[in-house]
Amino acid sequence: MGSFMLRRIIYVIPALIAVSLISFLVIAIPPGDFITRTAELRAAQGDIMPLAEQEAMRRAYGLDLPIMVQYWNWISGVVLRGDFGYSFSFNLPVKDVIWPRLGLTVVLSVASLLFIWVVAIPIGIYSAVRRYSAGDYMATFLGFLGLAIPNFLLALAVMYVAFAWFGMNVGGLFSPEFLEAPWSWARVLDLLNHLWLPMIVLGTAGTASVIRIIRANLMDELHKPYVTAARAKGKGEFGLLMKYPVRHALNPFVSGQNDIFVEIVSGGTIVAIVMGLQTTGPLLLDSLRTQDMYMAASFILMLSVLVVVGTLLSDLLLAWLDPRIRYQQG
Repeated sequence: MGSFMLRRIIYVIPALIAVSLISFLVIAIPPGDFITRTAELRAAQGDIMPLAEQEAMRRAYGLDLPIMVQYWNWISGVVLRGDFGYSFSFNLPVKDVIWPRLGLTVVLSVASLLFIWVVAIPIGIYSAVRRYSAGDYMATFLGFLGLAIPNFLLALAVMYVAFAWFGMNVGGLFSPEFLEAPWSWARVLDLLNHLWLPMIVLGTAGTASVIRIIRANLMDELHKPYVTAARAKGKGEFGLLMKYPVRHALNPFVSGQNDIFVEIVSGGTIVAIVMGLQTTGPLLLDSLRTQDMYMAASFILMLSVLVVVGTLLSDLLLAWLDPRIRYQQG
């Protein structure tokens, strides 16, 4: 297990290097930059920015340097000093803008994953054990419904019901008085009070998918000879179910957790805009539109790092769950 973990961690290093390079080049290679965007906006307002002023601003921001030099200056600052560059739009260091948003994104994503696990695993097991029952048909119907409804449409419906029927404040992750307040127990409780609504919205599609995966794999495991042999030896039905077939049926579920996490993070952008959430999605979209390159590249890098780390954790959890993975890798 130790050598398996070490190999997986070593594989992460070149992946992170490639991710950082791609993250920067995706923003820097297309024609134009933040200065060009600023000049266009000023021209639309009737204020022409002289070329000399544009070149002076590029020199001040280091945008006149070759792309690879810009990349090296940026990534060396990230690795050596934790400096993600300067946000042109906010006139602030990127780290001062990115960390609060990234933290809230991680909290919302983890909460959505926990919601998926708590809801989908028991329902998937029940559907497989009681297949073709009324409960199984209901779970299957709800699963298809969850996959068919777009997250942003579900968000609109849930917001309407919460506001019209229960009079709840459904916008954002905080009440207005806690938006800029320092962290305290009151602010944490206010976050938890607002977190459950986007958690349900983002977790619905993932829940539907996981129910189908667990149901299909567990139905396949329940008819294998080792289950029949264990039952013939007098093993209790619940203990037999949880110790053998459920554990094996969870392998595809565990290996697919990173895909679900990616879908939550990427699909959360539209939901965040609709629900006014203070997560990375709306800010990343704005930075791409304004060509705020250091902000956009830092966001893409950090979200990609979360994906790579999620893949690593998924591999390690899968190896712990199924010893055959460790032996094959060895």
